[in-house]
Amino acid sequence: MASTEKESIMHVWLEYKKTPSQLLRNRLMEEYLPLVKYNAERIYAKLPDEVDLDDLHSAGTFGLMDAIDAFDLERGVKFSTYCAPRIRGAILDELRSMDWVPRLVRSRAHKLDQTCKDLEAEFGRAANDEEIAARMGINEDEYIKLKRDATAVSLVSLSRKWFETDSQKDICEIDVLEDKRGENPLEEIQRRDLKDALTKGLSRAEKLILVLYYYEEMTMKEIGSTLDLSESRVSQMHSSILARLKAQMNHQREEFEMVLNEQRE
Repeated sequence: MASTEKESIMHVWLEYKKTPSQLLRNRLMEEYLPLVKYNAERIYAKLPDEVDLDDLHSAGTFGLMDAIDAFDLERGVKFSTYCAPRIRGAILDELRSMDWVPRLVRSRAHKLDQTCKDLEAEFGRAANDEEIAARMGINEDEYIKLKRDATAVSLVSLSRKWFETDSQKDICEIDVLEDKRGENPLEEIQRRDLKDALTKGLSRAEKLILVLYYYEEMTMKEIGSTLDLSESRVSQMHSSILARLKAQMNHQREEFEMVLNEQRE
């Protein structure tokens, strides 16, 4: 970084710590977003294929926001050195909260389990594979795949390595299991369903727009500056996101009502 550039960013830091503002923080975020990209891609390279890199970028960006707010200029530490652990920590927190099993797979696994229970109650014995497949109306290949997916939903090796760290200790499945002690299971399910509904199908930029606008209370212009988009483009994307979310929630409500009607019948 050239001397004039260093002086410029230091001036932004001094102004931000003196009088914090969204505009100055956005300027700092623009400067250090490459650090988010670097850390997210390093972790992503050692993760299972089902992980979405955009999710890691989003989590790392929030970690960067926290680092900027908490950074103390008087410590004499480079910000790039200070923020790296915070970015990685935010990404690891996101990994711990993610649910890797697709909703469709989980639903089909539940139907398989229910079919097995129904046939066992009907026959007075455990049903064989042919009987289960016939009851579910699927062929042998479909049944084998469904059975394999259902096993993946319920069985996970706690010693399976997720990825290697810079230290000598690797991160395993047991390290990223979510601790649900003390939480209300119903509230946790509702929270996850709401999160899934709000973020399903959204790109990294769209997720950031929602969070920055509704939680960080940034203006469309400030969000555009952060994401390198025009204010009109951010406004357009925001309207599109809300329209999709509304349509999605209406669709889910219709599905829920259909399930209730089937249960009543």
